[in-house]
Amino acid sequence: MMRVIVLAALVSAAAAFSSFTPRNMASVKSGSTLSMKIYDWKRRTADESALDTVEYSLDNIRSAPGSRKRKNRKGRGISAGQGATCGFGMRGQKARAGRPTRPGFEGGQQPLYRRLPKFAGQPTGPGHEKKVFNLIKLDELNGCAEGSVVNFDSLLESNTVTKSKYSIHKVVVGREDFTAKGVTVQAHAFTKSAREAIEGAGGKCELLSKTTNAVLEA
Repeated sequence: MMRVIVLAALVSAAAAFSSFTPRNMASVKSGSTLSMKIYDWKRRTADESALDTVEYSLDNIRSAPGSRKRKNRKGRGISAGQGATCGFGMRGQKARAGRPTRPGFEGGQQPLYRRLPKFAGQPTGPGHEKKVFNLIKLDELNGCAEGSVVNFDSLLESNTVTKSKYSIHKVVVGREDFTAKGVTVQAHAFTKSAREAIEGAGGKCELLSKTTNAVLEA
C-alpha cells in the first residue's frame, strides 16, 4: 500500500512539471538573443556624415549627450549621498551658516600674504607701468672729445660714471654747464632741455631701443 502511494505522488509531480514546461523549449536556440542599442555618439568610429545634412533650428537643437548634469539636491535623504548634514560634516566652524572664514585665513597661522616679502615703492597692477631710468648728467660729458660717440658703456669704461642697477639710461641737465662740442650722445631717453643743449653745441642725439639697445633715430 505504501508503494502505491509513493508511485502516485511521483506521477502527480511529473505531470505538474510538464504543465509548467514550455511546449517550444526544444525549438529554442542555444545562442543568446539579447541585443543592446549602441548610440553613435559613444563610438569613436561613428558615422557623422549625416550631421551635415541636418538643418538645425530652435525646435530641434539639443545639447550634447552628457554635457548637462542634473543639479545636486542636498538635504533630501541619506540615500542621495548629500542628505542630513549636506556634506558639511557633523559640527565645526565650517559647518555653520554663512561664510565661516574670510579669504586668506589659514586657521591662525601666518597666512601666505603675510609671509611673502613686500617690495616697497614698486606697486603692481594697472597704472603702475612707470619706467625707471638711470640718469646721465650733461656735465659728465664735458670730458668727451669732439666728434666722439658717447653712451653709458663708454662713460663706464672711462670711469666717468659708476655702474647702475638700471638697464635703461636717460640724459638730463646737470648742475654744471655743458661744454662738450660736437659729440654724439646715445641714450634711451632725453629731456627736452638736454636735447637742446647737445644740439646747440653741434652735437647729435641718438635714441636707443629699450630692449635691443639698437639705434632707433638720430
